[in-house]
Amino acid sequence: MSYQIDIHTTNQSRLNELDFANIPFGKVFSDHMFIADYRDGKWQNCRIEPYGRLSISPAMSGLHYGQEIFEGMKAFKDQEGNPQLFRPEMNVNRFNRSAKRMAMPDVPDELFLEAMKKLVALDKDWIPTGEESALYIRPFMFATDEYIGVQPSNTFRFIIFTCPVGAYYTKPVSVMVSEEYVRAFPGGVGDSKVAGNYGAAMMPYTVAKEHGYNQMLWMDGYEFKYVQEIGTMNVFFRIGDTFVTPSLDEKTILEGVTRDSVIELLRDKGYNVETRRVSIDEVLEAHQQGKLKDAFGTGTAATITHIVTIGYRGTDYELPPVEKREVSTQLKQDLQHIRTSKVSDSHNWVHKIQEEPLAVNK
Repeated sequence: MSYQIDIHTTNQSRLNELDFANIPFGKVFSDHMFIADYRDGKWQNCRIEPYGRLSISPAMSGLHYGQEIFEGMKAFKDQEGNPQLFRPEMNVNRFNRSAKRMAMPDVPDELFLEAMKKLVALDKDWIPTGEESALYIRPFMFATDEYIGVQPSNTFRFIIFTCPVGAYYTKPVSVMVSEEYVRAFPGGVGDSKVAGNYGAAMMPYTVAKEHGYNQMLWMDGYEFKYVQEIGTMNVFFRIGDTFVTPSLDEKTILEGVTRDSVIELLRDKGYNVETRRVSIDEVLEAHQQGKLKDAFGTGTAATITHIVTIGYRGTDYELPPVEKREVSTQLKQDLQHIRTSKVSDSHNWVHKIQEEPLAVNK
């Protein structure tokens, strides 16, 4: 099915206000956004318009009952300056899995991808090319019924906007093992990218910061024994010559696109990768024995971020210096080179955006 997307461009670009040498993460927004509305059982009124404020009802059910999901993606430029995406189909699939879990309509793949590609093509000049920089893409959907009552909404709004970003973390991070707060239980929404997951993590994040750490390292909610993920990332440990990352089987962690990419790249290099339950006891025992050679987080925003300290029960466990972690450092570079077509893409992960004349309605 083909969707009509009306395009209304801004009269005055804000691009000249951007300092490409100093881009904060998530605070500067590109010129345009895509919007579509769901009502009467279908997506309609699809349009690209200048980025700006939304007008909503105070009674909008999404504000009251948390029926809201989102994704995080990035666009890059290849070596000739052409825009491209990295594994967007994985984000689209995860977005629609999240929608199903939250009793929301899916966004057809063709609409999602067409809207995103047109938006990125329109604002391609906003894509930075500096080290660790990209055009961050934020698709999200929320319930729009004007109704104060606990039931699934019948109407929704889907929006995509973009923002040029630099590095999410500018240096390696320290994490605090959570023994009081829980991110997700089996049967919950831990494997969905739901706004409420992040809202519930704000206070534990503050606690971690107060204790001098950057993030919480979440444990399972039954025993506080098995590692799940970090607040902004999936997590990997290198124990000996084996890389271990928590499995997706219990559906309590996000199926990260970067996580999946790192697993494939590690296996390409001949490393053993295990996706299984990993306990904090196993990690700290490996540390005591000198076998914990690396720990790092993976995510679209964070890419690959080294962990330098694990705080557990009042003790800080320091990891090897980052300069000695050749494998994860190389992985980070490999990913960036694939995303920017500096090396060949043997996995067919990169989606080129074929720029076509846009039918613009002024």
